[in-house]
Amino acid sequence: MRGQQERSGALFSYVSIEERIPPTHPLRRIRRLADQALAELHGTFELLYAREGR
Repeated sequence: MRGQQERSGALFSYVSIEERIPPTHPLRRIRRLADQALAELHGTFELLYAREGR
């Protein structure tokens, strides 16, 4: 278009959730517990899933 070009604001913005949740927030402990449980179950999950899909 003709005329002055106005810059618009950024279409997307990125906010790091890790920066927004305080280190002492209860969700951080819950996440560690869930990650540990999933790590322990990894071998079981491997046996349940087919290597070549269905």
